[in-house]
Amino acid sequence: MTDTLPKLLSRNAREHGGEVALREKQFGIWRAFTWAEYHGRTRAFALGLKSLGLGAGDVVGLIGDNRPDWVMGEIATHAIGARSLGIYRDALDDEVAYLLEHSGARAVIAEDEEQVDKLLGMGDRAPALRHIIYSDPRGMRKHADPRLLPAAELVRLGEAAHAEDAAAYERLVEATRGEDIAILCTTSGTTARPKLAMLRGGALVRHCESYLKADPKGPQDEYVSVLPLPWIMEQIYVLGWGLIARMKVNFVEEPETMMADFREIGPSFVLFAPRLWEQIAAEVRAKVMDASPLKRRMFELGMQRGLAALERGKRSAAANQLLFRALRDRLGFTNLRSAATGGAALGPDTFRFFLAMGVPLRQLYGQTELLGAYTLHRPEDVNFDTVGVRFDETIEMRIDQPDHNGVGEIVTRHPNMFSGYFGLAETGDIRDGWMHTGDAGYFDKSGHLVVIDRIKDIATTSHGDRFSPQYIENKLKFSPYVAEAVVLGDGKPHLAAMICIRFPIVSKWAERNRIAFTTYTDLAAREQVLGLLRAEVARVNMTLPEPQRIRDFILLYKELDADDEELTRTRKVRRGVINRKYGTIIDAIYAGEPAIPVDTTIAFQDGTTQRIRTTLHVVSMREPALAQAAE
Repeated sequence: MTDTLPKLLSRNAREHGGEVALREKQFGIWRAFTWAEYHGRTRAFALGLKSLGLGAGDVVGLIGDNRPDWVMGEIATHAIGARSLGIYRDALDDEVAYLLEHSGARAVIAEDEEQVDKLLGMGDRAPALRHIIYSDPRGMRKHADPRLLPAAELVRLGEAAHAEDAAAYERLVEATRGEDIAILCTTSGTTARPKLAMLRGGALVRHCESYLKADPKGPQDEYVSVLPLPWIMEQIYVLGWGLIARMKVNFVEEPETMMADFREIGPSFVLFAPRLWEQIAAEVRAKVMDASPLKRRMFELGMQRGLAALERGKRSAAANQLLFRALRDRLGFTNLRSAATGGAALGPDTFRFFLAMGVPLRQLYGQTELLGAYTLHRPEDVNFDTVGVRFDETIEMRIDQPDHNGVGEIVTRHPNMFSGYFGLAETGDIRDGWMHTGDAGYFDKSGHLVVIDRIKDIATTSHGDRFSPQYIENKLKFSPYVAEAVVLGDGKPHLAAMICIRFPIVSKWAERNRIAFTTYTDLAAREQVLGLLRAEVARVNMTLPEPQRIRDFILLYKELDADDEELTRTRKVRRGVINRKYGTIIDAIYAGEPAIPVDTTIAFQDGTTQRIRTTLHVVSMREPALAQAAE
């Protein structure tokens, strides 16, 4: 029975060994791995790890960019009965040390010198760590730590073990059991340190099979892996779907070349996080700003016709010929037969933008503890206000303690849930086998699930008006000029917002308008930029009921950053951190201060610091003066 990832890989190598399974771009050239090559290197990794003394119950960490060696290393870990722990590539030294110490990891497979430096800099914080295996040897000669081992040497050890006993690996694979814990997956950690959800290999396989019934894939499908592999949904697609459906998985050369590499592949399926969909939409609109008057008019006409047709549940042939066909080709979306977004809510304006373009976008919903997504739009039933319906009848959902409008907490259970948190006696919000998600929502008349926001984040003004900060923030982020927004107002007399400008686009706008600036902080303080953003906030306000309109806002002097714990690694806002860190600024906004002096120091990832002294101008939406500045 193929109930584990190593068993699936062995089956594919045996039955489809000559077919392409993976591709990786290196030095501008795509390199393909067949199923036989994929299996052979994974086998060498597994036997190499075994020869180092690793085995059942041990934890092996993986850190770096999305690469074939990561995937092979994870499956090899499962093959020897050990547990894999994915760590985000941009995690800071302290985060990495915490995860390795908490998990008791005995080995880490790291991509390159950058990640190895984090591991060597931990000192004795991870006492169980015995082996640091690295794939890229560049820059490693200066290190002399006895724990270091190049991946090439691990492969040599594994191949020697295979030469000595050709059946050793298959015995290991056959011994794997689907009910054993295979993956320690970090939760989002919006309020504290991330927990490690324990996931069974068989549960992952079964859940992926359930998902594939709702969104079928096969060997003809192409997927580009761009979201971090520690995230549960990337595990589902790269490992689960890749092995079950034999969907081809492609790895880009560098994060900076992602969209160019994406266009070269022209995938048939894509999953982007909401932040990336928002960024793509913003960049399209920014490039239109630089286009000729004729092209701008064509874009506006195409969007008008496309959106009007979308409202009628149709596609505009004229808009497709005029705009969308070329735009899809430019973005690499021509071959898309399925596209998804998840991990956080996607604003309805952004959703409309891509649906009108002809991108078959569908929203999904889930949690790490529930093996990722368990709801999805059906292809013929997409509603951008909802997250769709459950995959199949084995998934049970209900709304707990609904109010008079049917809004309550979303509660779910299914047979493939997680097995608890590693190293913790608590089972999270599992009660009587049901996962209490902490999200507020309801079922609409068609049976679709509507997710409003985190229950703890739904706010109420001092006048008793309830609002969802996330909903308004997503509307703001449809603007090409807004990178991030935090809406305030819980317990306050009205709503306010802290906005981070999208620096690449606002700087281009400033240059075109001959506005001199030096840094992000300097640009965000310019009166003309305040006027520009005021016009964007005014547009959003027109779509909101009066109690939910933003009355005041500031442009923050820096971007929100996961390294500063302001965002999670999946780019969700940590509202508790924001309220503590910027409490003085928030108090000044509601005290009616027109200007807020700031004198602070920010730290960069390389350890350097920068002192920032500036003045934040509080923009009132009741004053017309700044509206003219943007004209």
